[in-house]
Amino acid sequence: MPADRFSTATRLKALGEQAAARVQRAGRRPRRNRLTGRAALLALVLCSLVVALAYPTRQYISQRSDIADQRRKAQDAAAALDRLRDEKARWQDPAYVRQQARRHLHYVMPGETGYTVQDGSGVRAAPRGAQAAPRPWYDKLWDAVDTADATGTAVAAGKR
Repeated sequence: MPADRFSTATRLKALGEQAAARVQRAGRRPRRNRLTGRAALLALVLCSLVVALAYPTRQYISQRSDIADQRRKAQDAAAALDRLRDEKARWQDPAYVRQQARRHLHYVMPGETGYTVQDGSGVRAAPRGAQAAPRPWYDKLWDAVDTADATGTAVAAGKR
């Protein structure tokens, strides 16, 4: 600030403002960083806990799912066991055995005449003239070898 330009009052006013600004800056606390040492340590501890507990937590959830699956399978097996016990009890009854023999094996009691009714609901026999079932590959191969051998023998006999 050159002395010839400003009056003394203006200079004093500027010096007063500068002094007031210095006093204000001295009275204010210095601005701290938002991330203090404690906050950084806390963040590090939390991250370590998350990393350390992630795998066991995943294993725990997976094992709980496996346990639920095993319980469901055990319930299914118990239901199947109950059905099989009921069926075994039915097979102990001679009337049920007789009924099943009549139904599935077409048994008849002595003195009865058995009939088989063909109402078209069963499996039909193959129509006459139908092609035979396809032969296995090894039969076809063996026939081809026999044919080639017979042809080769006939050709060799003709050359002699």
